[in-house]
Amino acid sequence: MSDAIAQSRVELRRRMRAQRTALPASARISAATGLAEQLLPLIENQPPGYLAGYWAMDGELPLHVLVPRLPPGRIYCLPVLHADRCLRFAPWRAGDPITTNRFGIPEPLVDDSSLLSAQQIRIVLLPLLGFDRRGNRLGMGGGWYDRSVAFRKQQQAPPVLVGIGYAFQETEAGPIAEWDVPLDFVATERELIDCR
Repeated sequence: MSDAIAQSRVELRRRMRAQRTALPASARISAATGLAEQLLPLIENQPPGYLAGYWAMDGELPLHVLVPRLPPGRIYCLPVLHADRCLRFAPWRAGDPITTNRFGIPEPLVDDSSLLSAQQIRIVLLPLLGFDRRGNRLGMGGGWYDRSVAFRKQQQAPPVLVGIGYAFQETEAGPIAEWDVPLDFVATERELIDCR
């Protein structure tokens, strides 16, 4: 990646993160309701199975309205950092034990034998800082999701990859890195964008 692209990504991350964290709680709650309305038809049209979400941090669009409304047969999972620098996913329900990872993000407290790989997940909801309508996602920069779903560059879903962000996080064609894995959909509080 060129220095100019790398710098462009750093600047876009900084700007989007500041805008996202400046949102008042009332706007996040309203957006969470809109997001659930946009996502539920897509989820209902997919076969039952595991659905991976995330624990909203740092102003990310929360999933707390969506999760209780998941259709029967959908098992909600949260990501867990793994030693191979890829994510694993653990089934989780409100009240299950959690711990915090090295980034301070809550994770299910489960034995490694209970963890699922990305290949076992039907739908992955990925938080983002920026996106475009072609399915390019700008994450936090650690590469955890891109490494975990890198196999999707050579094969079709599953998992279906759905970026989750506020409508204001849409950009024109964003700066792309060779390791970025394109999204199938982006869901905001206003719409579901088919990027395929």
